[in-house]
Amino acid sequence: MALAGSAVKARLAAGGQVIGPVTSVFWHLGEYGTGQEYKVLLTTTTDRYAELEAHLLAQHPWDNPELIAVPIQAGSARVLEWIRDSVSPKQD
Repeated sequence: MALAGSAVKARLAAGGQVIGPVTSVFWHLGEYGTGQEYKVLLTTTTDRYAELEAHLLAQHPWDNPELIAVPIQAGSARVLEWIRDSVSPKQD
């Protein structure tokens, strides 16, 4: 919640969803593992992604959190406008 909230408050993401806990299966430091994690989905623009990534890397407790970007291929005009407006660096 803290990561999602800080990204939205900083206008780096228009919104976020915290999903979990989920069970993850992974390789880490050369070892196979499983564990419970939370998935955070954040919505932003291409222009703001680099700032969002830097923010998340600075705030996350792990050295190498799984940060990946999935492009928005299409969306309703009103939602895309909401995203752009929400991540505008304007002052409240």
